[in-house]
Amino acid sequence: MNKEQRIKKNEEFSLVFNKGTSVANRQFVLYALAKEGQDKFRLGLSVSKKVGNAVTRNRVKRMVRAFFQENKERLHIGYDYVVIARKPVATMEFSEVESSLHHILRKGRYIRKGK
Repeated sequence: MNKEQRIKKNEEFSLVFNKGTSVANRQFVLYALAKEGQDKFRLGLSVSKKVGNAVTRNRVKRMVRAFFQENKERLHIGYDYVVIARKPVATMEFSEVESSLHHILRKGRYIRKGK
């Protein structure tokens, strides 16, 4: 994912948290906020120290980014997404992360049909 597709600033995260809608399961919480005039989606990640050490947290972030990269054609554009990883993610494989993220995106209706 290129830098234009990332949410980095604290005020951007706060805007998505305060004005966006949330969907959750045991592994992730997804906040989404529609942004008019935006031709791509943007992604912000939050992985708490409760999830594990730096190596584990970075592994989780890489898996989430990889999922969004693989499914970028199916995601609705014009949205800011913030994904918060919960503790059970630390021990999950990529296929399980993929399944969990598919679940919350379908639940929130942010992904088009397929796979």
